[in-house]
Amino acid sequence: MIYLDNAATSFPKPEAVYRRVDHILRNIGGNPGRSSHRMALEAGRVIFDARESLARLFNIPDASRIAFTKNATEAVNIALKGLRCRAGDHVVTTSMEHNSVARPLWRLEREGLRVTRVRCSKDGFIEPRDIKRALTARTKLIVIVHASNVFGTIQPVAEIGLIARGRGIPFMVDAAQTAGAIPIDVREMNIDLLAATGHKALFGPQGTGFLYVKEGMELDPLVDGGTGDMDAVLEMPDRMEAGTINTPGIGGLGEGVEFIMEKGIKGIREHEESLTARIIDGLTAMEGVEIIGRPDPSTRVSLVSFNIRGMDPVEAGMRFDKEFSIMVRCGTHCAPEAHRTAGTYPQGAVRVSPGLFNTSSDIEEFLKALRAMAKG
Repeated sequence: MIYLDNAATSFPKPEAVYRRVDHILRNIGGNPGRSSHRMALEAGRVIFDARESLARLFNIPDASRIAFTKNATEAVNIALKGLRCRAGDHVVTTSMEHNSVARPLWRLEREGLRVTRVRCSKDGFIEPRDIKRALTARTKLIVIVHASNVFGTIQPVAEIGLIARGRGIPFMVDAAQTAGAIPIDVREMNIDLLAATGHKALFGPQGTGFLYVKEGMELDPLVDGGTGDMDAVLEMPDRMEAGTINTPGIGGLGEGVEFIMEKGIKGIREHEESLTARIIDGLTAMEGVEIIGRPDPSTRVSLVSFNIRGMDPVEAGMRFDKEFSIMVRCGTHCAPEAHRTAGTYPQGAVRVSPGLFNTSSDIEEFLKALRAMAKG
């Protein structure tokens, strides 16, 4: 079996992640922050250490400004719905967004929020000047995806962050595809809100994610609960983490982050970029195969979407699995707006996304299978 669906969830995980989750379940097991006995204190240390690891990776000055979530979608919803937007307030976003951003904004529009969706280029690039032109006196937030899960195009986050900072507008980045895969520095990039998942390039288990909220910003919680009296004002991160959180999963996420810092993002990026380049070269040489997005692998994360002329992408995905034991993803990838931008809606596309643990031989086997399918 060849797994090439790392943009959906990374597999396999580093061995240390499996060991860490198993150790926490077998030997720690307490409820963090709920008791004063040693097991609860050890569980609290697991959460604390993972928070500190994330803060180091993303250059976050205060780790307490990181709230753990079950995924990037929950993190995005906490931010968008916690900003206390009123009817007439304005948000700027793009035509590239995943439904984790697009759906809550669509719902908030029905409640009176005004949303401008900046159109991206055919190859999936956002021009910062177009973001700047879309701003108004009522703009309360700029929210963009760092890299589309359809195009893979890495967006000029630092430039857009500088525009936001100059206008005093909060800037939120959906880093589901980039956190752990390419360098992110919230201070250099002027990011006020960073939403990310733990189970993709950060190598954590599914059911983990986080939201970073810059100091000075206070959001309304999406879920109420937690400790203290009814009139207690909860501070970050407790404010956003009502109820028992996923201690084994967060411990595994922390271990994944430590693995990345030990391995080095630069080395991970170089390996994945080389695999992506081989995929693009191979697809470009095939007649009847159309690639979505830019051909330069340095401008995209490690994913390539494409279509085979005359073949439905879902059928292609099933054939990759059944005939060749190759795992890819097909369809609209929970991002119909991005496919509308690409001109591939409603059928979508085939997406192949290699990861750190894939090899060049995996890519050659994939290309060999694709050639056989393209020939009919």
